Amino acid sequence: MTHIIHRSLRHTPLVAASSQGIHIIDAHNKKYIDASGGAAVSCLGHAHPDVLSAMHAQIDKLAYAHTGFFTSEVTEALADHLIEHAPGDLSEVYFVSGGSEAVEAALKLARQYFLEIGQPERTVFVSRKQSYHGNTLGALAVGGNEWRRQPFAPLLMDVPRVSPCFEYRDRLAHESQEDYTHRLLTEIEETFIATGPERIIAFCAETVVGATTGAVPPTPGYLKGVRHLCDKYGILYIADEVMCGMGRTGTLYAFEQDETLPDIVVIAKGLGGGYQPIGALLARSHVVDALRQKSGMFQHGHTYLGHPIASAAALAVQRVIQRDQLLPQVRARGAYLTDALRATFNDHPHVGDIRGRGLFMAVELVKDRASLQPFEHNKKLHAVIKQQAIQNGLLVYPMGGTIDGKSGDHVLVAPPFIVNEAEIDHIVALLKQSIDESLSLIA
Repeated sequence: MTHIIHRSLRHTPLVAASSQGIHIIDAHNKKYIDASGGAAVSCLGHAHPDVLSAMHAQIDKLAYAHTGFFTSEVTEALADHLIEHAPGDLSEVYFVSGGSEAVEAALKLARQYFLEIGQPERTVFVSRKQSYHGNTLGALAVGGNEWRRQPFAPLLMDVPRVSPCFEYRDRLAHESQEDYTHRLLTEIEETFIATGPERIIAFCAETVVGATTGAVPPTPGYLKGVRHLCDKYGILYIADEVMCGMGRTGTLYAFEQDETLPDIVVIAKGLGGGYQPIGALLARSHVVDALRQKSGMFQHGHTYLGHPIASAAALAVQRVIQRDQLLPQVRARGAYLTDALRATFNDHPHVGDIRGRGLFMAVELVKDRASLQPFEHNKKLHAVIKQQAIQNGLLVYPMGGTIDGKSGDHVLVAPPFIVNEAEIDHIVALLKQSIDESLSLIA
């Protein structure tokens, strides 16, 4: 019996008893390779001694102080570290307890910015289909994950949506990559104009799309084009890097590889590596300066903002990433993982696409490679793969609804930054075994 409202009300999940490195051990002493870091969270793996030491030290010193009264040395140090390593004029940080909270804060900061500069008519956000920005109401509203949105749609604000940047599925046979990118940017501009650019607060987009479509990177020039259009119409650009940021793709911020700079960037999972709940937004100086000069406050807040223990954990995680030069390692291990996936699945009759950046990769399953036809959604291939992988001692992150919220299946792989090549080989071999067994089960 359980009194917890678990994600499934019909099945109680496995009990995690301990963890070490890239492994989690259940209550029956079965060991699992955590090849997805939960949901691309555990960037340093589990039980890293430097992080645990920093948390213990902070507990002995200061466990909690409400930010209505105090700041803390460790939270200030974390902010300094993030800004020191942030590109451009990202100069301000706001700490929360997770990704959805960070997106909510970003939406409210963007709205208040326009109030402070005398443009209260800006009340609309624009986002993309097949996106995911979190499960709170504001984040759910700007997101495009239809399965998650549908039950709560009457409660959500209206958000115009444009096509995702999903080249594998949506680039037409006669289109060059450049033409496809141009078509998407034209659609964004037409949507801005139809909505009324003077009414739009911000364009929200994941740099590399995470759970909804599975590690889908933008085409070259796409995000530069987004930045240009936002500047043209005075619209803010909010980059959601909750899943793809903090080194996951091989640079600290994924947008660095696209040579662009958002006005607000949202981070979470890899910030604290799962050691404590923490998320944040980083904002460019002009956004926060508008609030500082007018009202002198950000009209928002939560009880656990800048929690000292969460800050200590995140600071330790980020210092380890820098000290141990894990970003170059992510790039090298990411290239190795990409090669291993391609060597294993390039000729697989039911793997249509292999995509991603760094240690943020996915394979998309199809019934027919030539036509890109997906498996019937009622077969729930992604769910079968998840269970087979668990049975094989592998934790990956499969999802359904890849194409339109209903059809399509993919498997996300996001191992910790500390993974080695032998472990990658083992992960890919277990993944192939799990996929092949699953395909046999649904045949």
